[in-house]
Amino acid sequence: MSPRRNRPKGAGSSGRSAEDDRSGRYGGWQSTETWQDEEWNVRHVAGASARGKAYRCPGCDQLIPDGVPHVVAWPEHAGVDDRRHWHKACWNAKDRRTTRVRRSRDAPRF
Repeated sequence: MSPRRNRPKGAGSSGRSAEDDRSGRYGGWQSTETWQDEEWNVRHVAGASARGKAYRCPGCDQLIPDGVPHVVAWPEHAGVDDRRHWHKACWNAKDRRTTRVRRSRDAPRF
């Protein structure tokens, strides 16, 4: 039995390009969608890369626990501060939701 390789054969370059970052780094893929007459960058995040972090979904105003796969969306011409983490189902249903979100009884009010 031969020893395990830590690097693939023929790995001449060390590191990945910015093109590779679009899909692999966060365990999902990135695309562009149109919503509310604006272009949005949408990145699908795998649960393994969301370990140790919890976010609040703007669609349902509920917590996205750490380790749960979700979607990160932000307007195309916006900065890092405008990124929002959504449940996948909430992002897919964003056009069917009402503007007034009703909270559950135990949800914190921020």
